[in-house]
Amino acid sequence: MALEFTDDNFEQEVLQSDVPVVVDFWATWCGPCRQIAPVIEQLATENPGIKIGKMDVDANQSTPMKYGISSIPSILYFKGGEVVENVLGLQPKATLQKLIDKHK
Repeated sequence: MALEFTDDNFEQEVLQSDVPVVVDFWATWCGPCRQIAPVIEQLATENPGIKIGKMDVDANQSTPMKYGISSIPSILYFKGGEVVENVLGLQPKATLQKLIDKHK
């Protein structure tokens, strides 16, 4: 199951994580975000050993601003507290899985 990241838990859950983290920046009003949501859930279930979660950009504004999120969905891959990959827009599951595999 995908985790829920917030401004309050981002540092601990993402930046200080000892495993890679995938963060899907999304909003409830965003059609493509709702389309990719089941894919994010599947990836979270199928990839134990890394953290995969979502951050609602309306409820949490400081973290998306810090990372320059200007369009959603935006998916950032973090490793060692640093962004190693940034994917914009609706993407097929296979594309996202390849990026996860690349950064494990």
